[in-house]
Amino acid sequence: MSGSSPAQTRASHGGNPLLKAIGLLSQLSGIIAALLIVASIAITCQMIFIRFVLNGSTIWQTEGVTYMMVGATMLGLPYVQYLRGHVNVDLLPLMLPEAMRKGLALLVLLVTIAVVAVMAWHGYHFWHEAWDWGETSNTPWNPKLWVPYLALPLGFGLYLMQLVADLIAVVFRVEDPFGLPPDASLSDSVAKAAE
Repeated sequence: MSGSSPAQTRASHGGNPLLKAIGLLSQLSGIIAALLIVASIAITCQMIFIRFVLNGSTIWQTEGVTYMMVGATMLGLPYVQYLRGHVNVDLLPLMLPEAMRKGLALLVLLVTIAVVAVMAWHGYHFWHEAWDWGETSNTPWNPKLWVPYLALPLGFGLYLMQLVADLIAVVFRVEDPFGLPPDASLSDSVAKAAE
């Protein structure tokens, strides 16, 4: 069904400086996530070269790449939300009238905000314990774990900010619920998909 939805593809700020700032933070987070992925690929190639060409052993590469990929995943959350890239099924919103569509959008955003807030809270405590106790990974590399664990509260916190920005945008009509224009309907979407 790719391309059949009339939904917009990125968050709107409508000139609101707060929404614009949160959107910029989400974009910056996405850039950092992409750089972590590129670094992970480069380190993986270096590890393969050392192991199979130089017949040497590696100490930190596998663990480092794992931490970077988790960090990229967490820091990618707000960017994907900004781009409206998370899974979204438009079937029910397209069947509802505009007022009910807005109510459903608010409900979905509020429930998602609650879940992500819990994840950010627990991620913070997980990170803080590692920081407070000086926890390390107990591997030959033995890095301090607060560094990779920081991705949890940071990623979920930025994701939470983007969700709150999306909620504000829907409440103040900066953005249409689910990014669907008010006149969007299921029959129109089916007709466009059939073309």
